[in-house]
Amino acid sequence: MKITVMTADEQIITLDVDPDEAVENVKALLEVESGVTLQQQQLLYNGKEMNNHEKLSGLGVCDGDLIMMLISNAAPHSGSSNNDLGLNPDGSARNPAAFQQQLLRDSNLMAQLFQSDPELAQALSGNDLNRLQEILRQRHRQRAEMRQKENEELALHYADPFDVEAQKKIEASIRQKGIDENWAAALEHNPEAFARVVMLYVDMEVNGVPIKAFVDSGAQSTIISKSCAERCGLLRLLDERYKGIAHGVGQTEILGRIHVAPIKIGNMFYPSSFTVLDSDNMEFLFGLDMLRKHQCIIDLKDNVLRVGGGEISVPFLPEKDIPSRFLDEERFSKQASGSGAPVSSGSKGNREFATGSQPSGGAGGNPGQIHGCS
Repeated sequence: MKITVMTADEQIITLDVDPDEAVENVKALLEVESGVTLQQQQLLYNGKEMNNHEKLSGLGVCDGDLIMMLISNAAPHSGSSNNDLGLNPDGSARNPAAFQQQLLRDSNLMAQLFQSDPELAQALSGNDLNRLQEILRQRHRQRAEMRQKENEELALHYADPFDVEAQKKIEASIRQKGIDENWAAALEHNPEAFARVVMLYVDMEVNGVPIKAFVDSGAQSTIISKSCAERCGLLRLLDERYKGIAHGVGQTEILGRIHVAPIKIGNMFYPSSFTVLDSDNMEFLFGLDMLRKHQCIIDLKDNVLRVGGGEISVPFLPEKDIPSRFLDEERFSKQASGSGAPVSSGSKGNREFATGSQPSGGAGGNPGQIHGCS
């Protein structure tokens, strides 16, 4: 359950505790949060002092209840001094070793910390006092930021309703609260949205040479790099009349076009054409033109690429089977936009061909252009 503790200087501290927790353990948590030593704390519930040996449930403390904390001048137990167990203004411990040992002696408190703040609990259990001090400072900054935010929200609550600037801040605060709630809901119900999406690759053979093909339905044309075309023995078929510039995110030189060559998907061969780019970062991109031609289906439920309307199915590769040099494939697929536009032959001079409304490669790029000559 959650309880709220208000200090004498009106500092608000929220704790997540067990209903059967002893008051002494609650004071130990408050020592970490407020910097007030356990021996100096005097907790009041409904105007009555709470003794260390009593349990919260026995005192009638319920979820959401408010407890007052007063600070007394009582001396701490022998073996430690106030200076040893206290906290510095930046939240770090004055004597981190003594602070660590005091908390480690309380097994119940450590169990609570492992649930509510495992990072701090692990630092207390380790031997790195510098790490412990760093985490204590971080928690202090977080509490200060939270208090500042609460004070700002409180100030806005009492702001003049006719103050335009104050109303703008209230509107921004409400909007940000909605964003934060949406983010928290996404973390709970849709955590995979925060992970990197693995792009779609399949094993193919081009002219008998095995390659890993990047499947991209957002790319206008099927692309092969010059080095890959050379490795596959296809560079001798390059038609340089189709050279130009592919414009997308940046630009890449188009060396020409290979009009037809066999690709093997599964155990079937299919004729395919490629646009050859002068780019070693993107080896082979299986674009929308060949996806349409061979009636391919990107089946994300079964995680396969179906070719020929389903006559052949090949699995998409897991991340471990994708070479690390291909991890930048999205940017280069965007550069490949517009690379399939034909260049008119039989005329002199430069011509410019825009892809019009056809989509550029990758996700959401601008329509590509090809500048070519014949």
